[in-house]
Amino acid sequence: MSASSPVGHVLSCSTRWSDVDENGHINNARLVGYIQEGIYDLFRHHATAVRESLFPSGFIIARHEIDYLEQLHHQPEPLSVRLTVERLGRSSAHVEVNVLREPRTFMRARTVVVARDRESGRSRKLSPGERRFLAGFMPEDARAAEAAATAPAGMPAQRGPARSGGRVSSPLRPRRRCRTSAG
Repeated sequence: MSASSPVGHVLSCSTRWSDVDENGHINNARLVGYIQEGIYDLFRHHATAVRESLFPSGFIIARHEIDYLEQLHHQPEPLSVRLTVERLGRSSAHVEVNVLREPRTFMRARTVVVARDRESGRSRKLSPGERRFLAGFMPEDARAAEAAATAPAGMPAQRGPARSGGRVSSPLRPRRRCRTSAG
Protein backbone atom coordinates (compact mmCIF):
# COMPACT_ATOMS: atom_id res chain seq x y z
CA MET A 1 0.00 0.00 0.00
CA SER A 2 1.20 3.55 -0.58
CA ALA A 3 0.31 6.80 1.00
CA SER A 4 1.05 10.41 0.43
CA SER A 5 2.07 12.51 3.36
CA PRO A 6 3.68 15.88 3.96
CA VAL A 7 7.03 14.08 3.99
CA GLY A 8 6.57 12.25 0.69
CA HIS A 9 5.19 9.04 -0.71
CA VAL A 10 5.44 5.82 1.32
CA LEU A 11 5.31 2.26 0.02
CA SER A 12 5.12 -0.69 2.45
CA CYS A 13 7.18 -3.72 1.37
CA SER A 14 7.62 -7.08 3.06
CA THR A 15 10.93 -8.85 2.90
CA ARG A 16 11.10 -12.48 1.86
CA TRP A 17 13.25 -15.25 3.15
CA SER A 18 14.50 -15.70 -0.45
CA ASP A 19 15.88 -12.11 -0.34
CA VAL A 20 18.46 -13.19 2.26
CA ASP A 21 22.02 -13.77 1.03
CA GLU A 22 24.74 -16.06 2.41
CA ASN A 23 25.69 -13.40 4.99
CA GLY A 24 22.22 -13.57 6.55
CA HIS A 25 21.00 -10.14 5.47
CA ILE A 26 18.84 -8.84 2.62
CA ASN A 27 20.94 -8.78 -0.54
CA ASN A 28 21.95 -5.35 -1.84
CA ALA A 29 20.46 -6.08 -5.27
CA ARG A 30 17.10 -6.68 -3.60
CA LEU A 31 17.43 -3.33 -1.81
CA VAL A 32 17.78 -1.65 -5.23
CA GLY A 33 14.55 -3.44 -6.14
CA TYR A 34 12.79 -1.64 -3.26
CA ILE A 35 13.93 1.71 -4.72
CA GLN A 36 12.56 0.79 -8.12
CA GLU A 37 9.26 -0.50 -6.69
CA GLY A 38 8.80 2.75 -4.77
CA ILE A 39 9.50 4.88 -7.83
CA TYR A 40 7.20 2.78 -10.01
CA ASP A 41 4.46 3.02 -7.39
CA LEU A 42 4.72 6.81 -7.26
CA PHE A 43 4.98 7.44 -11.01
CA ARG A 44 2.60 4.76 -12.32
CA HIS A 45 0.25 3.65 -9.51
CA HIS A 46 -0.41 6.76 -7.44
CA ALA A 47 -4.11 7.66 -7.71
CA THR A 48 -3.36 11.14 -9.09
CA ALA A 49 -0.85 9.85 -11.66
CA VAL A 50 -3.42 7.31 -12.87
CA ARG A 51 -6.38 9.70 -12.86
CA GLU A 52 -4.50 12.45 -14.73
CA SER A 53 -2.69 10.02 -17.08
CA LEU A 54 0.71 11.36 -16.07
CA PHE A 55 3.89 9.87 -17.54
CA PRO A 56 2.00 8.19 -20.41
CA SER A 57 5.24 6.92 -21.98
CA GLY A 58 6.80 5.96 -18.69
CA PHE A 59 10.11 7.12 -17.37
CA ILE A 60 13.79 6.20 -17.37
CA ILE A 61 16.01 5.73 -14.34
CA ALA A 62 19.08 7.81 -15.18
CA ARG A 63 21.03 7.44 -11.94
CA HIS A 64 21.06 5.69 -8.56
CA GLU A 65 23.36 6.87 -5.78
CA ILE A 66 23.04 4.53 -2.81
CA ASP A 67 24.30 4.58 0.77
CA TYR A 68 23.87 1.31 2.65
CA LEU A 69 23.59 2.46 6.27
CA GLU A 70 22.91 -0.78 8.19
CA GLN A 71 22.46 -4.45 7.46
CA LEU A 72 18.83 -5.35 6.92
CA HIS A 73 17.55 -8.73 8.11
CA HIS A 74 14.36 -10.54 7.19
CA GLN A 75 11.53 -9.89 9.67
CA PRO A 76 7.75 -10.19 9.45
CA GLU A 77 7.30 -6.41 9.85
CA PRO A 78 7.22 -4.67 6.47
CA LEU A 79 9.70 -2.03 5.40
CA SER A 80 8.72 1.52 4.57
CA VAL A 81 10.08 2.86 1.31
CA ARG A 82 9.76 6.66 1.67
CA LEU A 83 10.18 8.86 -1.41
CA THR A 84 10.66 12.62 -1.38
CA VAL A 85 11.22 14.74 -4.47
CA GLU A 86 14.28 16.90 -3.82
CA ARG A 87 14.19 18.98 -6.98
CA LEU A 88 12.82 19.11 -10.48
CA GLY A 89 14.79 19.65 -13.65
CA ARG A 90 13.52 20.34 -17.16
CA SER A 91 12.85 16.65 -17.80
CA SER A 92 13.86 15.03 -14.52
CA ALA A 93 12.92 14.53 -10.90
CA HIS A 94 15.62 14.02 -8.28
CA VAL A 95 14.12 11.67 -5.71
CA GLU A 96 15.44 10.73 -2.28
CA VAL A 97 14.43 7.20 -1.26
CA ASN A 98 14.80 5.91 2.30
CA VAL A 99 14.27 2.25 3.16
CA LEU A 100 13.45 1.92 6.84
CA ARG A 101 11.73 0.16 9.69
CA GLU A 102 11.10 2.86 12.25
CA PRO A 103 13.25 4.09 13.86
CA ARG A 104 16.11 2.64 11.75
CA THR A 105 17.01 3.65 8.20
CA PHE A 106 18.83 0.87 6.35
CA MET A 107 19.46 2.51 3.01
CA ARG A 108 19.26 5.99 1.50
CA ALA A 109 19.33 6.56 -2.23
CA ARG A 110 19.19 9.50 -4.55
CA THR A 111 17.66 8.59 -7.87
CA VAL A 112 17.23 10.66 -11.01
CA VAL A 113 14.04 9.79 -12.86
CA VAL A 114 13.58 11.19 -16.39
CA ALA A 115 10.29 11.54 -18.29
CA ARG A 116 10.40 9.46 -21.48
CA ASP A 117 9.20 10.24 -24.99
CA ARG A 118 7.47 7.20 -26.48
CA GLU A 119 8.53 7.76 -30.10
CA SER A 120 12.20 8.55 -29.61
CA GLY A 121 12.75 6.63 -26.37
CA ARG A 122 14.66 9.67 -25.11
CA SER A 123 13.95 12.21 -22.41
CA ARG A 124 11.21 14.80 -22.80
CA LYS A 125 10.17 17.94 -20.93
CA LEU A 126 7.97 17.37 -17.87
CA SER A 127 4.40 18.51 -18.50
CA PRO A 128 2.88 21.19 -16.22
CA GLY A 129 0.63 18.52 -14.65
CA GLU A 130 3.60 16.23 -13.98
CA ARG A 131 5.52 19.13 -12.41
CA ARG A 132 2.55 19.97 -10.13
CA PHE A 133 2.17 16.32 -9.14
CA LEU A 134 5.85 15.84 -8.32
CA ALA A 135 6.10 19.19 -6.53
CA GLY A 136 3.48 17.87 -4.11
CA PHE A 137 6.10 15.41 -2.80
CA MET A 138 8.73 18.07 -2.15
CA PRO A 139 9.53 19.52 1.28
CA GLU A 140 7.82 22.88 1.81
CA ASP A 141 10.94 24.99 1.19
CA ALA A 142 11.82 23.13 -2.04
CA ARG A 143 8.17 23.31 -3.18
CA ALA A 144 8.13 27.09 -2.69
CA ALA A 145 11.36 27.44 -4.68
CA GLU A 146 9.94 25.25 -7.47
CA ALA A 147 6.69 27.25 -7.59
CA ALA A 148 8.63 30.52 -7.75
CA ALA A 149 10.90 29.21 -10.51
CA THR A 150 8.00 28.04 -12.68
CA ALA A 151 5.54 30.91 -12.07
CA PRO A 152 4.98 33.15 -15.08
CA ALA A 153 6.44 36.65 -14.75
CA GLY A 154 4.21 38.84 -12.59
CA MET A 155 2.18 35.92 -11.26
CA PRO A 156 2.35 34.84 -7.60
CA ALA A 157 3.58 31.29 -6.97
CA GLN A 158 0.92 28.75 -6.04
CA ARG A 159 1.22 25.79 -3.75
CA GLY A 160 1.08 22.25 -5.10
CA PRO A 161 -2.26 20.44 -5.19
CA ALA A 162 -3.57 18.41 -2.31
CA ARG A 163 -3.07 14.70 -2.84
CA SER A 164 -5.21 11.77 -1.96
CA GLY A 165 -3.72 8.49 -0.82
CA GLY A 166 -4.83 5.10 -1.96
CA ARG A 167 -4.80 3.18 -5.17
CA VAL A 168 -7.02 3.12 -8.21
CA SER A 169 -7.79 -0.43 -9.27
CA SER A 170 -7.05 -1.40 -12.86
CA PRO A 171 -7.13 -4.80 -14.54
CA LEU A 172 -4.11 -3.80 -16.66
CA ARG A 173 -1.72 -3.37 -13.74
CA PRO A 174 0.44 -6.28 -12.65
CA ARG A 175 0.13 -7.50 -9.08
CA ARG A 176 2.68 -5.97 -6.79
CA ARG A 177 4.35 -7.54 -3.80
CA CYS A 178 4.55 -4.23 -1.97
CA ARG A 179 1.50 -2.30 -0.87
CA THR A 180 0.82 1.33 -0.29
CA SER A 181 -0.12 2.25 3.26
CA ALA A 182 -2.88 4.54 4.42
CA GLY A 183 -1.89 7.13 6.91
